Amino acid sequence: MSWELGLEHLKDLARGAAILGTGGGGDPLIGRLLVEQAIREHGPITVLNPDELDDDAFVIPTAQMGAPTVIVEKIPRGSEPVGALRALEKHLGRRADATMPIECGGINSMIPLLVAARTGLPVVDADGMGRAFPELQMETFSVYGVPGSPMAIAGEHDETVVIDTGADNQQMEWLARGITIRLGGVAHIAEYSMTGAEVKRTAVPRTLSLGLSIGRAVREARAAHEDPIEAVRAALAPTLYNHLRVLFRGKVVDVERRTVEGFARGRARFTGYDGTSQLELRFQNENLVAEVDGEVVCTVPDLICVLEADTAEPITTEGLRYGQRVTVVGISTPDLMRTPEALAVFGPSCFGLDVEFSPVERRTEALVP
Repeated sequence: MSWELGLEHLKDLARGAAILGTGGGGDPLIGRLLVEQAIREHGPITVLNPDELDDDAFVIPTAQMGAPTVIVEKIPRGSEPVGALRALEKHLGRRADATMPIECGGINSMIPLLVAARTGLPVVDADGMGRAFPELQMETFSVYGVPGSPMAIAGEHDETVVIDTGADNQQMEWLARGITIRLGGVAHIAEYSMTGAEVKRTAVPRTLSLGLSIGRAVREARAAHEDPIEAVRAALAPTLYNHLRVLFRGKVVDVERRTVEGFARGRARFTGYDGTSQLELRFQNENLVAEVDGEVVCTVPDLICVLEADTAEPITTEGLRYGQRVTVVGISTPDLMRTPEALAVFGPSCFGLDVEFSPVERRTEALVP
């Protein structure tokens, strides 16, 4: 059933979506504040269950694009994603019936809500990543046959660009990345326009609801003085993300991070509380691979989430700092993100990693859950 999303949902949703964002997707606080303002001005947002979409409904996903390190310093005005939507509608000669996230992480769980509040459109409770990925072709939409272009890009000064690369979503990403860099490192986009039938066939379902339930579980566990990590595990257990493994507990001892080619790239190193074991994370906007004492314990497309040790508050890759005390967890992705077709688009080799994908629940069989 459809439901209404109001101000009372946003803190839980932002927290839960940032956990699903596996370190990326942009700063959730900035996105939440933008949506709060829009809801106060325009009222609550209608969220649609993807199963209830008409097959011929026209859905245009909206998002922010750029390096998370830039986004925290270059805060959007708030009208840019609507500008991208309107530019694509004009190009296609058709108005959207709904918008939808392309990913469920960080600020990009919020941008479609901002668009929905400002336009009155409903937002579909689904997305194309089931987490966050750094590149536009890394979508379940793309994996299962939906072209990303034509896409529209909007900048902070109301400039718009339309890109059409046909079915070549990787070329679309390459061109859009260059434009985003020239717009100052961050832009807003509308892409992967599709029918309701295509949404039901290609999207990861009910990820907004999932983010909301994860964020709520963390908040309630804190209030009850219970373990918030176990609350996240319990929230995930009946869902498509049904395995959570604690990969490491310790503190951040080193962070190497640089903004290059439109991405935040780098690595972070953690030391266990016993002072002997070590974890190394590599990231490109999002966490990509985790190694404990030289052994890979989790890799994309499974989720690697860095959580504050006591509160389970998610820490994004741009927020990692020396001395933070953390718990790092691995979370299994849905099966449609583990197929050979999916791994060819966003598996480890797509990031230049010399490691084969193996599910986190298999890699960590010897670990305490």
